[in-house]
Amino acid sequence: MTDDHPTSGSDVPAEHAPGERAARRPLSLDPVELGFTPRKPVPWLAPFLLISTGIRTLLAMLFGAYLDKRELQNALDSKIARQVGPDGGLWLDYVADLGDGFNATYSVAYLLAQRELEVDGHRLPRAQTLVMGGDQVYPSAAYEAYEDRCKGPYQAALPVAPPERPTLFAVPGNHDWYDGLTAFLRLFVRSRDRHFGGWGTGQSRSYFAVELPADWWLLGLDDQSGSYLDDPQLAYFDEVARRMGPQSMVILTAPAPTWVKSVDHPTAYDSIDYFIRTILAPTGAHVQLLISGDLHHYARYAGPERQLITCGGGGAYLYPTHKLPERIEVPPKDTLSRRASATRPYDLVARYPDAARSRRYGWGIFPRLPFRNPGFTTLLGALHTLLMLAMAGVTANLTGSTEQRLFSVPLVIMLGVTLLGAALFAKPPSAGGKRHVRHWILGVSHGLAQVGLAAAGTWAWLALPFYDWPWPLPAAAAAVVYGPVIGLVSSQVVAAYLLVAGAFGVNVNELFAGQGIEDSKSFLRMRIDPDGSLTIYPIAVDRVSRDWQLNPDQSPTASWLTPKTTLTYRLAEPPVTLDGPSTRVDHEVGRG
Repeated sequence: MTDDHPTSGSDVPAEHAPGERAARRPLSLDPVELGFTPRKPVPWLAPFLLISTGIRTLLAMLFGAYLDKRELQNALDSKIARQVGPDGGLWLDYVADLGDGFNATYSVAYLLAQRELEVDGHRLPRAQTLVMGGDQVYPSAAYEAYEDRCKGPYQAALPVAPPERPTLFAVPGNHDWYDGLTAFLRLFVRSRDRHFGGWGTGQSRSYFAVELPADWWLLGLDDQSGSYLDDPQLAYFDEVARRMGPQSMVILTAPAPTWVKSVDHPTAYDSIDYFIRTILAPTGAHVQLLISGDLHHYARYAGPERQLITCGGGGAYLYPTHKLPERIEVPPKDTLSRRASATRPYDLVARYPDAARSRRYGWGIFPRLPFRNPGFTTLLGALHTLLMLAMAGVTANLTGSTEQRLFSVPLVIMLGVTLLGAALFAKPPSAGGKRHVRHWILGVSHGLAQVGLAAAGTWAWLALPFYDWPWPLPAAAAAVVYGPVIGLVSSQVVAAYLLVAGAFGVNVNELFAGQGIEDSKSFLRMRIDPDGSLTIYPIAVDRVSRDWQLNPDQSPTASWLTPKTTLTYRLAEPPVTLDGPSTRVDHEVGRG
């Protein structure tokens, strides 16, 4: 195992740094000039995307072990990086869930790249180390998606390295794993051209260890979508642990906030618990801070041992905070790991956006669902049109022509498809966690509501003259007139269902994914002082920029694009300071 000591404040001019290609500044906002295509937010309820995502998830579940490249990484170098600022301390940034729509992703990247941020009276210089905490791209891990949704925006934000030459480390999330980690390794773990915009890439595997000032350590885990920690990874961290002692303090970054997910998935936290218990605990080192993304908001749980922070606000659609549990037990009492590790209570002490604002966002599902997901609305219209024709055929006692009866799908089949689809939508078979009675009740109730809407639509359609026209005019009229109208109405039924189901903790993700909310983004800026104190500044962006212009500043490190109106930001909560191994939080915060 070797050490990697990136230098800070290098005398090498940024635009001629070794291994880095000079970035030609664009002359316009044209994608050809930018070198990438700014993308719109992912329409998560688009039919083809739902199908493809479901297939990818299923393949990951069935063949994940066969696609796992972590065992092969044993042949790669096993570096331990070291990051220290020129004053003996370090500024460290954390961002996660970032590769979605351009406006949100670039708004956060732009702030990360600025020479200094002044927020609520605190002057925070650009960090020397940047950690990407997972899901660097959506919806799939295609190389083109990385270029357009992640690397391109970050290249535009910081084209070449500034004099301090900041370093980037990345943890793969579940979306990074959809291609078996191929594109992720090409971007973040390659042996040449080790740069990502103005950030140099600092890791040699999909996981990493970084020695920080004052005996702090930054460890990034790769648990392959929550499955397990592979043997080469454990051996790597065994070697890292030999350098730690009772005074060592650890920041542990994981792909998902399993401490929250274990409420519904009791075994979700087992991998992290095993890692802390078997790798770190024997050294006496203190895990002061656990950080992850995956849930697209900011939330902090405080407990007797450490702070648990979720910060997935790097660009992906907002995930609600009003359904977060006020108190969690880690590890949970209904998992076998409790027998090896003591269960501790953790209280939710801060969240962004706050619960009231999160609830208000939920009500936005009615206008946003049909217009942000036109393909989903079209699918609903097509299914309802087939269901109406089937009901109309039965109502008319099949007196239509032979062609008309052949065209109409049997009513029993359409009713079965509607009810089964609604039930599975409430809890897909591929989803983990507990299936409760409420999933079935809400799912079937939603299906019955759609059937009721179809019956009402059939009654209204038969009252019109279209059904009596010569065949195939009724089918054509249904497709042109009935389909769009019933699709829009049906989408509002789905919106109402999502709002009601969300109140019971069902389809909460779909309630917000269907809206694609770009605002309320967040990231962390942290400071480790030479004396060992760690201060966390959670930065919130209430509204991202949606209008960009070329930057008149033509200096090499200046961002290519700047917002036409000022991009405002603030602290999501007062700074959190951790002093030494006691993990003392040096301020009081109210419950979020």
